[in-house]
Amino acid sequence: MVAGCCTNEVTVNVSVHRMWKAAACEDHILLPKIIPEYFAGAELVGDGEAGSTKTFHFTPAAEPLTFVKDHVEVLDHGSHTRRYKAIEGGHLGRTLKSHAFEVKFEATGADSCVVKTKTEYDTIDDAPLPEDEVQKMTDVPVRMMKSVEAYLIANPGVCA
Repeated sequence: MVAGCCTNEVTVNVSVHRMWKAAACEDHILLPKIIPEYFAGAELVGDGEAGSTKTFHFTPAAEPLTFVKDHVEVLDHGSHTRRYKAIEGGHLGRTLKSHAFEVKFEATGADSCVVKTKTEYDTIDDAPLPEDEVQKMTDVPVRMMKSVEAYLIANPGVCA
């Protein structure tokens, strides 16, 4: 097993309130609408707060992945921090033994914020994750946040 971590941040031209609501609280509702080419649907079990699970179903474009089930560990509305871990599907059992995420939203202005993501993982075997896989883990959250940003700008009433 090899432990790894990757981080990134992206600035978006949407208020921290709207990004938090869209990308952390209502992602199970909005991601299939915003990125239908990858997200076929999603299910929430619980109220969305800590202890809940969210299952995201992927389209064939995300092959070999078909779904991922995430357990919400922290959903702090005051600090705009969400921590969750994959508990089924995704890369678990394929290349990773564990996969955990932290996303923090910080206001940079009235209509802008920075989204910081941290991904921690343990590989199944004693080899590090290939660099292209690490790069995907770094790039995917940025692309998702930019897609959420574009959707919210085009739909100013959503998550207002």
